[in-house]
Amino acid sequence: MLALAGRAGARPVALDISHRQLQHALRIGGPFPLVCADAGALPFADASFDLACSAYGALPFVADPRLVLREVRRVLRPGGRLVFSVTHPIRWAFPDEPGPEGLRVSASYFDRTPYVEQDDTGHAVYVEHHRTLGDRVRDVVASGFRLVDLVEPEWPAWNTSEWGGWSPLRGNLIPGTAVFVCVRD
Repeated sequence: MLALAGRAGARPVALDISHRQLQHALRIGGPFPLVCADAGALPFADASFDLACSAYGALPFVADPRLVLREVRRVLRPGGRLVFSVTHPIRWAFPDEPGPEGLRVSASYFDRTPYVEQDDTGHAVYVEHHRTLGDRVRDVVASGFRLVDLVEPEWPAWNTSEWGGWSPLRGNLIPGTAVFVCVRD
């Protein structure tokens, strides 16, 4: 957001459903509005934005991504772009291990069962919905967008870090991210 705000003429707006995340954004600072709202019911006028971006937000966490995509399309001007990233769907077929044990397929790529973490009382505190690349493409197109690019970034050679299930070993063999570039016609 800060990079967008620094460009001449750009007037970014940050949105998150989590008040806590917006508090973090306030602490970081930035000359743009922060809006607490659900991506499936955006509090903006029709055709009011040229660009919408989402980095690992909203889409993996909703049961109906088309609802969110249609809502984003509504607030974009004709010719506007939506660029969003999600964890690459192939990731869910592998265990969350950075070493050699994380290179063995342990689940079906086609298993769309949501990943759910629960608290001690059994209440869901984290839910992420699995979709294949084909599912994502169909969602984008059915929501009125034209997909103009699908980027699967390669692991950068300079990155020797290991975190969570990711490492150079794993990152050099399977993609961790899928970036969708879409246009509202």
